[in-house]
Amino acid sequence: MTPFLNVETSLTGRRWTGPTAEADRQAEALAQQTRLPLPLCRILAARGVAPQDAAAFLAPSVRDLLPDPLTLRDMAPAAGRLLRALDRRERIAIFADYDVDGGSSAALLIVWLRFFGLVPTLYIPDRIDEGYGPNIPAMAALAAQHDLILCVDCGTLSHDPIAAASAADVVILDHHLALETLPAALAIVNPNRQDEDGTLAHLCAAGVVFLLLVEANRRLKAAGHATPDLMAFLDLVALATVADVAPLTGVNRAFVRQGLKIMARRDRPGLRALADVARMDQAPTPYSLGFLLGPRVNAGGRIGQADLGARLLATDNDQEAAALAARLDQLNTDRREVTERVREAALAQAEARGLEAPLVWAAGEGWHPGVVGIVAARLKEAANRPSVVIGFDGDDGKGSARSVPGVDLGAAIQRLAAEGMITKGGGHKMAAGLSLTRAQLAPAMERLSDLLARQGAGAVGPLDLRIDGLLTTGAATVALVEEIENAGPFGSAAPAPRFAFAKVSVSPRRIGDSHLKLTLSDGSGPGLDAIAFGAFDGPLGPALETPGHRRFHVAGKLELNHWNGRTRVQLRLDDAAPA
Repeated sequence: MTPFLNVETSLTGRRWTGPTAEADRQAEALAQQTRLPLPLCRILAARGVAPQDAAAFLAPSVRDLLPDPLTLRDMAPAAGRLLRALDRRERIAIFADYDVDGGSSAALLIVWLRFFGLVPTLYIPDRIDEGYGPNIPAMAALAAQHDLILCVDCGTLSHDPIAAASAADVVILDHHLALETLPAALAIVNPNRQDEDGTLAHLCAAGVVFLLLVEANRRLKAAGHATPDLMAFLDLVALATVADVAPLTGVNRAFVRQGLKIMARRDRPGLRALADVARMDQAPTPYSLGFLLGPRVNAGGRIGQADLGARLLATDNDQEAAALAARLDQLNTDRREVTERVREAALAQAEARGLEAPLVWAAGEGWHPGVVGIVAARLKEAANRPSVVIGFDGDDGKGSARSVPGVDLGAAIQRLAAEGMITKGGGHKMAAGLSLTRAQLAPAMERLSDLLARQGAGAVGPLDLRIDGLLTTGAATVALVEEIENAGPFGSAAPAPRFAFAKVSVSPRRIGDSHLKLTLSDGSGPGLDAIAFGAFDGPLGPALETPGHRRFHVAGKLELNHWNGRTRVQLRLDDAAPA
């Protein structure tokens, strides 16, 4: 297949690929039948949307897409047990993971229970001292003081800790990959149980919790009781879905689309305060959830106090929200500094080991366990290979892993744990965590590399840059971008469309240390604003900063930039090549 615009090797070393001839025909047919803009129809065709389904796809509705909660195994006993605790005014504890999904899931339950006058105990383990998920001492202590423990975004693999909580009932609300044998909990609601059909495997934990609350509300309404408005809870579900990189397919699209609208109302004190410290001056987008709000919620668990994020999301007090948001914002700044130090060391180590192997990995003493996941993602992006980054404290190491499409990393790491080659491990296809000793490190990484090679990880070449279509700078209008956004939200499993612009002149301006602001023109209309974040961290900045009279093919994602009451189109530049 001929490279798009004949770009075989771009400035970033990538080959550009475009739609197939068949995809072009489908998009053109869709445009003729629906009278929608061709660039939008290219996106719909790539998503497999038929002409008769286009209108519904462009307006995803929670009401239309929400599954029956009872399709999930153990949902009935989970909802029943929650309502029994409510009726009897029992003591409830929530054990949650520290991250955005865990914090949002906990907040959903806290806010829902608050409506009925119940105040649950929130317990989020310290990542460094206690590790991920339930542990025996914490669960035993909670069981001694509570009647019901709700484990959210964790617990599916925690056989011994769940057993230690036998003095209380335990309900697990999770989405992580499960083993064939499940812990001895009263109920385990998890769309990624092995005995589920996978229909709802795209849900994050907050999505699972939301379905539980839908079922609980349904039963309460049938009994004549007042219930909270769950549509107002979708801001938290949207935040968790995007920040946890859950696939934006099925009901997740509706969750995020509606959740963004709810968030824009700024009703929730915690999210309002967080948006203010993040200096969000426009309506929230998936980008702002994933890159502005999410990292700040995570920062408490990564390098600060584990429960800060969940407390912020759950609070109904403006003063508390402002204080927590300010604390998380400072922790996020500190986290970025720590991340950069570990990233530089890990990348140097991985490059010395070689970036062409099926597995790219690095390990170091004192690397903060709260940032190894972020650094693993950076290594994955640099090498287009599955990656593992491990921080050691003496003999004990805690690591995080990230994968590439088509390679099930979570299953491979679970196998290492089952074989006794690591202390423990598990996760998703695309992300996982693990614990091991120094003695286990080398053989475990060798074994993991072998397992991933069998899945084809070592055969993955440089990542091609997928182009969805060609536009002129004059065609990139506000109206077109608004039409394209109706095909969103964009994110995991639903990438934002990337358009190319051919033979443009470039007027650059450096911003700060590493960013580049540009104006692009092909003579078809007004110049198109563009921004290349981190351009000077790679080859784009030096090449485009002094273009002279040269013209370039450029590629990126279109977005709307709202500033001083005006809305303009901006291209978030991904790549460029000499024309």
